[in-house]
This record gives sequence, C-alpha cells and structure tokens, in this order.
Amino acid sequence: MAGVIGAQVLTQVGFIVKDVVKTKQKWAEFLGVPVPDHFDGGKYEVTKTLVEGEPAPKANCLMAFFDVGPNVQIELIQPNGEKSTWQDFLDRHGEGVHHIAFHIKGMDGRIEACEEFGMTCVQRGKYGDGKGEYAYMDAYKDLKCLVELLENYK
Repeated sequence: MAGVIGAQVLTQVGFIVKDVVKTKQKWAEFLGVPVPDHFDGGKYEVTKTLVEGEPAPKANCLMAFFDVGPNVQIELIQPNGEKSTWQDFLDRHGEGVHHIAFHIKGMDGRIEACEEFGMTCVQRGKYGDGKGEYAYMDAYKDLKCLVELLENYK
C-alpha cells in the first residue's frame, strides 16, 4: 500500500529551539559527535517561501543537522522572529518537536493527496541551492503533528 505520501520511512525529526548554538552543543554532547555547523535557511530569491499561501520574504531560520541513522536526521531550527510555521510553533508551544519528515516524489501531487486526506499546507519553499523543496502539512487533527514533505531534485 502506497499510502497518502507514497513513503513509509521517516527521514527527519525537527525541533524548534530558541538558541541553535546552545542546543546543537548539547545534542553533540549527548550523541558523542562533533558539533555541526549551522546556517540560515537561504535567500528568498531561492527559497520562495510561502506561509499560509502568501509570499514570506522575511521568514527565515538558523538550522543545524545531525545524522542519527543511515537515512535519519535530527534538525534544529531557530526561527528569526518573522511569521513562519517555525515562529508560530515557538510562540504557541515553546521549544520542542516541530515535525516529522518523509522524502517523497511528486510534491504537487503529494500535497494534493494530503489535502484530500484533511491536511493543510502551512508553509512551502525550496531549500539549499533550490534543488530541493519542502512543504509542511498540518496534520494535527488526525495525526497529531506537522508532517514535512521533502523532495530532492537532480
């Protein structure tokens, strides 16, 4: 069975944090690994971030990643104070688990399938050098979390 998103393998757990530097140091100590670099989410000219369907050129964050399995990451996200799903989560819930993510194929079709399933796309954009795309789907009603769809383009 393919399911709504066509994937069953969890690839990432994302945490919203107030201080990415402090939190990544603690995670590194906990995991016994080097402290990773952190970086911002990129320029709007590349990311084309949409929040609740509207352009969000100021929405950004600092991020750090830990590989914790062959295909699983822990992502730490420090929002920049502008309107975004990251900042909304921090304002409403404080620090904590923000999303679980799955790599998918066919972003538009998977978003549509998720919407038919009862989810709402709350934020979408490109990442890296524009060769990947993400979408955060609000699945709190049925799945009790945000689900992030990730698609890498070659």
